[in-house]
Amino acid sequence: MSPPPSTAAPARRTRGAAAALTLGALLASSLTTLASAPAASAAESLLSQGKTATASSSEGAAFSAAAAVDGNLTGTRWASQWSDAQWFQVDLGATKDLSRVVLTWEGAYGKNYEIQVSDNGTDWRTAKTVTGSDGGTDDLAISGSGRYVRMNGLVRSGGYGYSLWEFQVYGESGGTNPPQGAVRVAGSQGNWQLTVGGQPYTVKGLTWGPAMADAARYMPDLKSMGVNTVRTWGTDASSKPLLDAAAAQGLKVMNGFWLQPGGGPGSGGCVNYVTDTAYKSTMLTEFAKWVDTYKSHPATLMWNVGNESVLGLQNCYSGTELEAQRNAYTTFVNDVAKKIHSIDPHHPVTSTDAWTGAWPYYKRNAPDLDLYSMNAYGDICGVRQDWIDGGYNKPYIITETGNAGEWEVPDDVNGIPDEPTDVQKAEGYTKAWDCITGHRGVALGATMFHYGLEHDFGGVWFNLLPDGLKRLSYYAVKKAYAGSTTGDNTPPVITNMTVTPATAAPAGREFTVRADIRDPDGDPITPKIYLSGNYANGDKRLVDAQYRSLGNNTFAVTAPEKLGVWKVYIQAEDGRGNAGIETKSVKVVAPPVTGTNIALNRPATASSAQASYGDCPCPASNAFDGNTGTRWASDWSDPQWIQVDLGSAKPIRTLQLVWDPAYAKSYEVQVSDNGTTWRTVHTTTTGNGDIDTIEAATTARYVKLQLTARGTGWGYSLHEFGVYS
Repeated sequence: MSPPPSTAAPARRTRGAAAALTLGALLASSLTTLASAPAASAAESLLSQGKTATASSSEGAAFSAAAAVDGNLTGTRWASQWSDAQWFQVDLGATKDLSRVVLTWEGAYGKNYEIQVSDNGTDWRTAKTVTGSDGGTDDLAISGSGRYVRMNGLVRSGGYGYSLWEFQVYGESGGTNPPQGAVRVAGSQGNWQLTVGGQPYTVKGLTWGPAMADAARYMPDLKSMGVNTVRTWGTDASSKPLLDAAAAQGLKVMNGFWLQPGGGPGSGGCVNYVTDTAYKSTMLTEFAKWVDTYKSHPATLMWNVGNESVLGLQNCYSGTELEAQRNAYTTFVNDVAKKIHSIDPHHPVTSTDAWTGAWPYYKRNAPDLDLYSMNAYGDICGVRQDWIDGGYNKPYIITETGNAGEWEVPDDVNGIPDEPTDVQKAEGYTKAWDCITGHRGVALGATMFHYGLEHDFGGVWFNLLPDGLKRLSYYAVKKAYAGSTTGDNTPPVITNMTVTPATAAPAGREFTVRADIRDPDGDPITPKIYLSGNYANGDKRLVDAQYRSLGNNTFAVTAPEKLGVWKVYIQAEDGRGNAGIETKSVKVVAPPVTGTNIALNRPATASSAQASYGDCPCPASNAFDGNTGTRWASDWSDPQWIQVDLGSAKPIRTLQLVWDPAYAKSYEVQVSDNGTTWRTVHTTTTGNGDIDTIEAATTARYVKLQLTARGTGWGYSLHEFGVYS
């Protein structure tokens, strides 16, 4: 998948996706990691930055000891001479109570070393001994007090010296309180709560859809809904308007960081987390930059590393390699968490997946996460039991939830996911919030999906206000968060929508749509009809349908020319900024032609036929087999032809061509009595694909399409070529 969408909805899965992976497989290949401190305490302060630092040696003037306490995590560093028995120390200026030391190593790191403290810079005591470090970020818990803190290097990792991007010492700074609004996960096993500035905070959130630059326009509406948090999937320079607008309204932001393959099943961007150190280093550097940029912003609530990648890795790997990648990914998430804590000890770090089967990996490999996060929709209430069954020791937030998605609803009469009604969607949000708040002391809230504006296939399925129009689900969220919708003007309600005929609407002809539509407030209703070709041609847009009203909320709608299953939508607007939207599917079929298809299964030839591309081989005979699921496909060049032998001269009245998307813009219909001498009975230069029904009163044994100009860059492709007597 491309970088994190700010306005589009990534693919989703339930907590139970990929259930074929057994628990035994999940618990295999346990990796050991360097022991690290618990999640950073919001009460501690960074004591070392800008203080006087000295070292046993330096590689040169550009690599002095001061470079490791200047706050620059990726641009400056201390580097020693190329030998063992080197040290680096910092003078805190006064004796301090100490809690942590964070060493951010460059490629030349200390494999074995000691952290020592001293009151006078002469007499040292060892606070921590490290053996077998693997570099990266070492986040070490220590206790006691001291004025001087030293890294005493014993064994280098390689032939170079010791090199630190940053050496950070944390502890109490003379009783200084944490910054106003510091966020922490407080409490104990099964009795946790999130606190902001020491006050309890339940996340009542929505995922963010509009452009970041438009945040000030929409943030007051979010506040009116009782929302206190918004979630993003990516954090960069464009995030500042969102953070500023949130802070102006007293809202918080869960700042996301995108990792490939984000978005779960169907996502692209496979990364090898076992071997691709360059990708991991780049992401770590990028994330660190934005954490440093926004760590003091009053809207920052927490940091969220990755989205659905443990699940999504199944698109890239399988078997033992998939296990190795999932372990490596969650280990890297832990490295990111340690790095974030070293920069920002005052905001928690979490990571999102869409499958509770990911949690054993986090439990094993990512101890530095402060809490877990989960995307769950129709199966939201099962997350609680999965948490209990897994014996987890961290709380969680639901980072996406709402009504059931495509992947967890039954198929309708046309074999596609049966989209819930607006009433059912609203009930889905209410149910989700009840399940979340029901897991007291463990589930710390939610950012429900989705405060989005897109008026397309996914937008109608999930957005609370597609095209800016508020739906029943919008008010369900408001009631959950604000406690009441009393006094609000609410949307029209659509029920009992039907499509006739649902399974055989002739292309280009009318079918009937009707529904019961009422407005709870008695407002005048304006109905509109839309179509989506998502399942027919992959186009997720909602396009205006051609329709006419028959009265009593009944409409005659003209079917598209393209065959396949389409979605038809009734949208009822009340003129007060609200809309009800209901949708059903309709299967568009070739218009019936009276008479007998005399070309059915007759011998056919063509100028060319694709032997192996996509669903091919695609011989000429496929266009005469009566099956719109097969096709003839030519080479990708002009001109081409395809013909059928009817066996003897027969009367011909109608021809019907059912095109694949690779259609003919210009062609002639020719007939012959002997297969040699041809006469033209139809010509067009304005073909648009889909279905062509051609009247041609003639008699012939052979019928041919002479194809002279393609409508696409591909060849010519026909699902069916019917000749009717």
